[in-house]
Amino acid sequence: MIGAGSWGTTFATLTAPKVPTVLWARRPELADAINATKTNPEYLPGHSLPAGLTATSTLVEAVGGAGAVVMAVPSHGFRAVFTEAVPALGPDAMVVSLTKGIEQETLSRMTEIVLQTASMHDPDLVGVVTGPNLATEVLEGQPTAAVVAMTDHARARLLQDILIGPTFRVYTNSDIVGCEMGGALKNVMAIAAGMSVGLGFGDNTRASLITRALAELTRLGVEMGGRAETFAGLAGMGDLIATCVSDRSRNHKVGRMLAEGHPLDAIVREMQMVAEGIKTTRAVLDLAKRKDVEMPIATEVGRVLHEGKDPRDAVMGLMTRQAKAES
Repeated sequence: MIGAGSWGTTFATLTAPKVPTVLWARRPELADAINATKTNPEYLPGHSLPAGLTATSTLVEAVGGAGAVVMAVPSHGFRAVFTEAVPALGPDAMVVSLTKGIEQETLSRMTEIVLQTASMHDPDLVGVVTGPNLATEVLEGQPTAAVVAMTDHARARLLQDILIGPTFRVYTNSDIVGCEMGGALKNVMAIAAGMSVGLGFGDNTRASLITRALAELTRLGVEMGGRAETFAGLAGMGDLIATCVSDRSRNHKVGRMLAEGHPLDAIVREMQMVAEGIKTTRAVLDLAKRKDVEMPIATEVGRVLHEGKDPRDAVMGLMTRQAKAES
């Protein structure tokens, strides 16, 4: 398990009761604290971790001999960390991404980075796990569901069996592109949803926004090679709703604070964890331009984040667009 943030640690608590699990933390002091206290004092204070979970700050130690390498590092650091891990990667190891973002410089999805970096690795062993999975709710045992996307169905079923439990239901899917795009795109839309809350708008506004956001991310996701039905499932609609309505969502918080008048650099400094939507927005808009896909909500979010547009003006920009048929 590569990445000891809130979701990486939580994911490790799902696997550790069934298979030996090693959690990699970049900083030795965090790895030592996890081993000594069986908690993650920085990202999940007060939550006990299972006895079968151990932590290390040595990447080769974590990856060497692993049957599955699960990546939960931010998108901007994904390539560097995985490149370092490749020499220890076994030829039959599954590589699974939990990261919901797009690399800014290359516009690559995380599974594409895996295959670019480990070019000899079997692409059928590379996949993603995604869905409406806010880390603290999963750790608290609140019922939710997720989807494992991998083209090797037998391996997907194996991972499904490891992860599934009384409060964590897991489905399989072969649409890696759709699942990955849904996870990345919803973060942009969550910033918009947070702005609507920060501006004091109510449920009608948020419901309208989420509905149109789903249409946007489906349009781009299908153009990227995903299947339309994937975006109506856990990787699309499910994840979108959770991220757009939850106060625990980092991206939602960014949007709300922007609407309340906080400058972006101050918001970023205050947040302990990465809000992927901030970096992903620019990449999403570049992809939309490349594919000639209209994405008005993402466009307005980009103008607020990177051009200093007032969030209220962004909402008005959406509301006063030319009338058209619903699609």
